[in-house]
Amino acid sequence: MPIRLTGLYRYPIKSSRGQRLQQSEVLSSGLPFDRTWMIAQPNGKLVTGREFPKLVLLSAEPSDDGLTLNAPGMPTLFVATSLFSQLHPASVWESDFTARHGASNADAWLSAYLGEQVVLLWAGFELNRHSSTDVPIAFVDGHPLLLIGEASLGDLSERVGRSLSMQRFRPNLIVRGGAAFAEDGWKKIRIGDVIFNFIKPCERCVFTTIDPQTGEKSSDQEPLRTLVKYRRTAAGVLFGQNINVEKGGIISEGMAVEVLE
Repeated sequence: MPIRLTGLYRYPIKSSRGQRLQQSEVLSSGLPFDRTWMIAQPNGKLVTGREFPKLVLLSAEPSDDGLTLNAPGMPTLFVATSLFSQLHPASVWESDFTARHGASNADAWLSAYLGEQVVLLWAGFELNRHSSTDVPIAFVDGHPLLLIGEASLGDLSERVGRSLSMQRFRPNLIVRGGAAFAEDGWKKIRIGDVIFNFIKPCERCVFTTIDPQTGEKSSDQEPLRTLVKYRRTAAGVLFGQNINVEKGGIISEGMAVEVLE
């Protein structure tokens, strides 16, 4: 079966609801506006859906001049990019760098939604953080993009005993065709004129147990409980592949995926 790109997503705020795209430019840093903003503690340490599951219900619509926020029980709020005028420390896991702060209206809005004092940070037009392969990145965990095959999710859903949403795993690229976990063996692919290199498998955590439609954790700890049984390695519980961009360009849903290596 030919392999095709069947899903293209970005997540403007780290841990927020995914935004499906029909087409997107691909940069060395990933998709434009993907994890360009991050919610953090006042000291700059990241805040994610692991601590606040309701973050997956937060929608963010980015534009060239700002970000529009929506969440259950909250009024719509537009946050202008121009407000982020102050340098601010930021921390994503073991990575410490400098981001931008200053949108007090967003800080107040998000703090009211989460019930805890938080701030909204912006990566800025010039990224001050680099991945382990020296690629400029914003607030992603470690690499520009994440790819998952539909067959891999189908295999997991069958083992769990119910259909699982791909959004639990927050991929940027979803592909159809080939066997379950075929992507584990890929090293380089082409979609249109864009070339991607595979860096490392993605380690999964308790975030996968949060239902992206309800913001509630699974009472049976699925799908992580099942993943541990057959996808656990010395590197962690693996599902999906972290990828870099060798050559940028434009990609669209439906495009053919060519495995180069």
